[in-house]
Amino acid sequence: MTSSPPTADLDLFADDILVDPYPTFTALRELAPVVYLPAHDVYALTRYDVIRDALGDPATFSSRTVGFNPAANDVLQGTSLASDPPVHTELRAALTENLSPRALRGLKSTIESKADALVADLVAQGSFEAIDALARAFPLEIVADLIGFTGEVRANMLRWGQAAMEVLGPMNPRTAENFPIAGELYAWCSQVTAEDLTPGSVGRGIFDAEARGAIPAGSAGHIIHQYLGAGVDTTIASIGNLIALFSAFPEQFDLLRSDPTLVPAAFAEVLRYWAPLHAWGRAVTRDVEIDGFAVPAGAQVAILFGAGNRDPRHYDDPDTFRIDRNPVDHLSFGYGPHGCAGQGLARLEAHAVITALATHTRRLVAAEPVRVPANTTRSIDRLDITEVVPA
Repeated sequence: MTSSPPTADLDLFADDILVDPYPTFTALRELAPVVYLPAHDVYALTRYDVIRDALGDPATFSSRTVGFNPAANDVLQGTSLASDPPVHTELRAALTENLSPRALRGLKSTIESKADALVADLVAQGSFEAIDALARAFPLEIVADLIGFTGEVRANMLRWGQAAMEVLGPMNPRTAENFPIAGELYAWCSQVTAEDLTPGSVGRGIFDAEARGAIPAGSAGHIIHQYLGAGVDTTIASIGNLIALFSAFPEQFDLLRSDPTLVPAAFAEVLRYWAPLHAWGRAVTRDVEIDGFAVPAGAQVAILFGAGNRDPRHYDDPDTFRIDRNPVDHLSFGYGPHGCAGQGLARLEAHAVITALATHTRRLVAAEPVRVPANTTRSIDRLDITEVVPA
């Protein structure tokens, strides 16, 4: 027999919850695997298994409403982010063509050398602000070079990428304030041509795919939008998080330095412990039962990656940061057809930063991380490294 999910009278996008969602995630997860939140008329998925099952079932949990307001979802129609198979399959192929393991192998040495040089320079300063100087600067440079952004576009990448994620929230002040900025990105992507991008870049390659009919006419700009709109802000968040965590848990940093083969496991644990995405939307296409609770067709779902990643039903001692855990099945990159298309590039960048930090430092001493509320991406806004003990 099915029943209606329990209700929780809270605003999932309130400032205090956005800054530190984990107490709320724990309460919701222990209440039920799916909880109705009337403040925004959404059904929150809270436990690992139900989240993974939903992500793996796009026929029931459609990506046509990844955001939590109609305006953002309308704008995203026609992109691989907000489409389902078979349309999604075709669009994603063009997106991932240049992000495959084979394609990324050619970038590996360049990314590693850039990370090493940047970290070595910062360590030599003795103290630095880690978000602007490293977590933002590094991925912005990598993606700008990869896609072929130049000039004004390159200068606007950070504000455009942040705005593209903010407008996915409900229609609160953050969403409203960022719509004009996200509109600048959308307008540019709507009129960009191959000639606006550096010769030999991935961006040029996407236009080549459109010209030969591999993707629908007019879709190249949408795909380039996703590289910037969906990928940069989350990578920045993840790199900021790993710096903060290795400062906060020096014994884990010591373990990493003693065994460099733990670098991939360490990044997986960073993603599990502090998910870079707060909530992500799905539309329910049919009446569905979730562990005995009925969710009606037409409902909007909020996938809480951070709640699933801390589910004690799946991970032992989940509130402990432990890099030898190697949680390769964490939820932060999603799962199924919509699993993060750029995860290979994100790993490459983060692994390079972790390796450089472990090579050049023995200890990072940081002030308390400063977080500001953000609708979609949970990131650190400022992280002062007050002391560096060189290797």
